[in-house]
Amino acid sequence: MTDKDAATAHSAEILGLELPALTEAMARMGEKPFRARQIHHWIYGRGATTFEEMTDLSEALRRRLAAEYHLERPRIAREQISADGTRKYLFAPRGGGQVEAVFMPEERRVTFCISPQIGCALDCAFCVTAQMGLTRNLTAGEIVGQALALRDENRQHIAGRPINIVMMGMGEALHNYDASLAAVRLLADPQGVGIPLRRITLSTAGWAAGIRKLAGEKVRPRLAISLNATTAAVRSKLMPVNRRYPIDDLLDACRAIPLGPRERLTFEYVLLHGINDAPEDPVRLAALARRHELKVKVNLIPFNPGGGLPYIEPPAETVKRFRAELIARGIPASVRVNRGRDIDAACGQLALTSGGPSLN
Repeated sequence: MTDKDAATAHSAEILGLELPALTEAMARMGEKPFRARQIHHWIYGRGATTFEEMTDLSEALRRRLAAEYHLERPRIAREQISADGTRKYLFAPRGGGQVEAVFMPEERRVTFCISPQIGCALDCAFCVTAQMGLTRNLTAGEIVGQALALRDENRQHIAGRPINIVMMGMGEALHNYDASLAAVRLLADPQGVGIPLRRITLSTAGWAAGIRKLAGEKVRPRLAISLNATTAAVRSKLMPVNRRYPIDDLLDACRAIPLGPRERLTFEYVLLHGINDAPEDPVRLAALARRHELKVKVNLIPFNPGGGLPYIEPPAETVKRFRAELIARGIPASVRVNRGRDIDAACGQLALTSGGPSLN
């Protein structure tokens, strides 16, 4: 361990602190509140990775910050590039473990898929990540750090296009509620990372208690519900969370979310051939939305193979028919284009299992 490593081994994490916490920290140091605003902008707006870069702070303050805090993003341990341009990153956070995040370029926008946990505790049967179990929650700084790293590593690929953030990587965001929502606020802050809230989506497997809590937040991301079945029996088999929060309870919780005039909840629906893609399923799905008086759109996700799971992707005609049935019943529906399958970067495939050289 170097002298620098030893000096910062027990320092506090500054990445992830919101402006009120930074203001309190500056007050303890005898500094004026505007110093907190400067530091906040350096970290989140300008992407500083060292205190030395903060040239409008005094040298004495920079030294003190370096002595008391560390400004360290999760380290990129591996990068893999798909044939379709998708890039998957293996991060090694300072707090231990490894986590994956994905950069997806598209014609009119780019999307960062980031993770709120290492692994996941909810044990969804069709998800490779679930086979890992849960290692730990990530801090707000470790979550935001993924987005900052993806932004800086891919500036030439972003090329001025708007950025979408989806918290749909590894883990259940509402199981790590405080850190996930702090990360959302930092990402959305116009003086920070500056991603509009309409471009930030949090996905949940259906943790109804967290959804009800989310409904009361002043800064609230778009919400996507991983539904994946239209009957209690099938959903309980695929998603054990349904035993605690059955479909009707879950959808009642969703009604508490205040939606803007053009805003809809998203139902994510992983299509598993012969399991949840019967002709009756889109009919029941539309009926569920009507019964609970929900404004929804449906994102259909053909199953992405991996991890030896006993499911298969439905034929293209089945996917087309499912979507058409929803649209005929007044439910907007789209089919997610599978990105990065060849590097195990598609939905449900993040599990730290892909090969490729690690970076020093």
